[in-house]
Amino acid sequence: MKKYKPVLALCGFTLLSGCASVIEGRSQEVTINTTPAGAGCMLVRNGTPLGTVSPTPGTLYVEKTKDDISIKCNKAGYKEATYLNKSGYPEYNWAYILVGGPIGWGFDSATGADNEYTSPVSIDLSKK
Repeated sequence: MKKYKPVLALCGFTLLSGCASVIEGRSQEVTINTTPAGAGCMLVRNGTPLGTVSPTPGTLYVEKTKDDISIKCNKAGYKEATYLNKSGYPEYNWAYILVGGPIGWGFDSATGADNEYTSPVSIDLSKK
């Protein structure tokens, strides 16, 4: 059994590295609510469209990254409304650092798995 301890320790360490990506995954759902309901919203990150939620309320799965997401919503008879959904760290991010150690934290940080977006998002549309 003693000869297997280093192998078991290495396997355990490898499994714990990238803790946030293992526990929560590298994507999340962003739910969008508008007032009034029934708008169409486009989500864009770094100039690249991620998808559309139409009609609202609705949900879109997005990959977590360090980059913010711009949400633009339109509905006939209303002005376009925009919302910047900032990428940030969850309150419990310190737990991933403690459990995963420097290698796990480095992996999660490099992939953006240790970030998250606000969800649900509520956007008010103004009449024209």
